[in-house]
Amino acid sequence: MKGMVHHIELYVRNLKESIEFWDWLLKELGYEEYQKWDKGISYKLQDTYLVLVQAEERFLDIPYNRCRAGLNHLAFHGGSPLFVDEITMKLKKKGVKILYEDKHPHAGGEDHYAVYFESPERMKVEVVGE
Repeated sequence: MKGMVHHIELYVRNLKESIEFWDWLLKELGYEEYQKWDKGISYKLQDTYLVLVQAEERFLDIPYNRCRAGLNHLAFHGGSPLFVDEITMKLKKKGVKILYEDKHPHAGGEDHYAVYFESPERMKVEVVGE
């Protein structure tokens, strides 16, 4: 569909670690593994897919920081506040850092029910309940 995001490609520092993080989360959100090769993997949901690619060693000298110019975070529709609560519990069990925990689940405002957390790259990820 015209204007919809076709795909997002993330270069990662450690592909194995990133797959461990993203695989379960994306599958919880309805994505399926789409393609896999020695330096990457992709997950697809309908017409959109997310790609993880191992960054080359020569580009690993500067770590990612979401506050620099560039991508700040990815936000996913979660469907319901209950789903957000379920994902939050799973994230905690996995030892994933929950951001703004003192304001959770309304860190985005009273009318915004979501969980914010960090990927292995320290990218902010958000799952929003509608």
